[in-house]
Amino acid sequence: MPKQIDALSTLHSDYDVVLCDVWGVLHNGVNSFDTPKLALAEARRAGKTVILLTNSPRLSPSVKEQLAGYSVTPESFDAIVTSGDVTRTLVAEGPRKLYYMGPQRDTDLYKDTGVKRVDEAEAEGILCSGFEDDETETPEDYRDILTRFAARGLPLICANPDLVVSRGDRLVPCAGALAALYADLGGETRIAGKPHRPIYEAALAKARELRGDVDPARVLAIGDGMPTDVKGALDYGLDLLFVAEGIHEDDYARDGIVDAQLLDRFLTEHEADPKYWMPKLA
Repeated sequence: MPKQIDALSTLHSDYDVVLCDVWGVLHNGVNSFDTPKLALAEARRAGKTVILLTNSPRLSPSVKEQLAGYSVTPESFDAIVTSGDVTRTLVAEGPRKLYYMGPQRDTDLYKDTGVKRVDEAEAEGILCSGFEDDETETPEDYRDILTRFAARGLPLICANPDLVVSRGDRLVPCAGALAALYADLGGETRIAGKPHRPIYEAALAKARELRGDVDPARVLAIGDGMPTDVKGALDYGLDLLFVAEGIHEDDYARDGIVDAQLLDRFLTEHEADPKYWMPKLA
């Protein structure tokens, strides 16, 4: 069982850099949480470099603007690295004619990359940032078109590896759910966000840019998502602080309170070994 801590400040002497997830830790898609913002601001005042590491398909300037709407200001972070940021590299290196799946707000993903957005017949690949309407659609609504693309052997570039995120008290699907279906259909997926290495390489490069040499043993990752935040940090060899009151809490919380024994069982079943845990970042 990981060690339960009461405050992020108890770890200040052990770490220089904090890589903190956004959705599920700082906000739930509707409301922001007060204590995480304060904890990260306190870490920065203690000389730590705080980088927000998110699977948002948006580029970092757009996420910064979005966070301002949740009252999450630069007082709480030094930089933002997004899945959208690292996905642009995959886009630039991939096929020139892409079929785009996702909302219009994410089209900066291919802007100025030399990529042309085309219809299904002309496509040489697919760029997926999510659902057109994640309030009503499910992956099954995309099965037919994804089946046709898979039969043609087209690669799918996924800009958001998350399967689901919380929106208030509900879970809504993300691009990762479409990528998972495409893989099940035999299609090739290309993904750079969490849990994959490119986004961690980009985050540590940003940390070195901000503070000089960085020892990975003094980097703490914080997150709530088992297949993304947890797997990504542990696979990369980073210490992890697991935020339990996130997308998985229904698996081990009773009456809104995390049951430590059930949490231990949950982590064991997922072969996950975070070093610390908290109900909420505080």
